[in-house]
Amino acid sequence: MGVLLLVRHGQASFGSDDYDVLSETGWEQGRVLGRWLAKEGPEPASVVHGGMRRHRETWEAIAEGAGWGPGSPEAAVDEDWAEFDHLGVLARYAEATGAVVDHTTDRRAFQEQFEVSTAHWTAAGPDGGYPEPYDAFVGRARAALDAAAARPGPTLVVTSGGVIAALAALLVVPDTSAVGPVWARFNTVIANTSVSRVIVGASGARLLTFNEHPHLPRSLVTYR
Repeated sequence: MGVLLLVRHGQASFGSDDYDVLSETGWEQGRVLGRWLAKEGPEPASVVHGGMRRHRETWEAIAEGAGWGPGSPEAAVDEDWAEFDHLGVLARYAEATGAVVDHTTDRRAFQEQFEVSTAHWTAAGPDGGYPEPYDAFVGRARAALDAAAARPGPTLVVTSGGVIAALAALLVVPDTSAVGPVWARFNTVIANTSVSRVIVGASGARLLTFNEHPHLPRSLVTYR
């Protein structure tokens, strides 16, 4: 039986010119997770991360904290672990509904806009005009999971919250027509550098745990 550890990236740089860069808090979250994994295990036999900078930097921080040298193990890159284009979703929602989307740096206000826009996206279907429809996003995430499951385990995956939430929803509610609302519930609570465990056996993949973050002191718990 194989085990996959799905890690959400550390805190990115919300409100800055380049969101796809870890904040100082994000780097520390990654190092703390690495120290915790080195102590509590399991040490991964395989590592894969998405192609986004925040994915790579989170893995670098984890390896640094754990004391794993370069190439021990070597990380593979799989673009299927990339997050959905949230800016594209916001823009399409505004276009489709006439809503005014303010790209505010206020976290609470942004979260409200984000939740309304993604709810429209998950319900819109393949003809909703989104560059990547929600069903396609879920299919991509599932393909990434299947590819990672074929690697020697335990396998550590660094990806994004939306991807992990999609897989958690899919594994808990196999009926894809009901996945969207469940995805939204998972996606709003997943912490940076949290660990979600998936076991893969003869009966397929099953969600074992979701959003573990005992390694983080309260001062380092963030959600965006």
